[in-house]
Amino acid sequence: MKTRDMTMIAVSAALLCILGPLSIAIGPVPLSLATFGVYLAGALLGPKKGALAVGIYLLIGIAGVPVFSGFSGGFQKLAGVTGGYLAGYLPCAFLTGLGALRQEKHFAFLPLMMTAGTAVLYLIGTAWFMLQTGNGLGTALSLCVVPFLPGDAVKIAAAAAISVPVKKTLRFSNI
Repeated sequence: MKTRDMTMIAVSAALLCILGPLSIAIGPVPLSLATFGVYLAGALLGPKKGALAVGIYLLIGIAGVPVFSGFSGGFQKLAGVTGGYLAGYLPCAFLTGLGALRQEKHFAFLPLMMTAGTAVLYLIGTAWFMLQTGNGLGTALSLCVVPFLPGDAVKIAAAAAISVPVKKTLRFSNI
């Protein structure tokens, strides 16, 4: 791996560490800017490197550094009711990165894959939430998915729009 790649992965993980704690508690699952960072990591770095940046962020948080929502950290956060959403960041970044590979030919493919990644994130997180709390699907969806749909749509649109000029400016290639 090139030094430039390692640097961009580290910068993306650092960006996630900055954005992740910025959250608003609106129920059992907080509204966080971490998904925006996940979208950017995948869009700028591609599937493998984007997922690697997210994995590094998760390891930093699991190690106890307060980089998760509400300035929390530790393995207990991953094992808790919102841990599935944290784990869902990995496939979300990967799928977003797949969209970035086709972005130059079909711009709509990137936001489409961000949406697909978000759906997988919701699937993993909601299933984990249901197992942890014993809530049914309707309750879990009303608490953990529906309130976040408008914000995620805005984050997807912003990340898709921002990633294009950032990639050109930084001359990302071979993602």
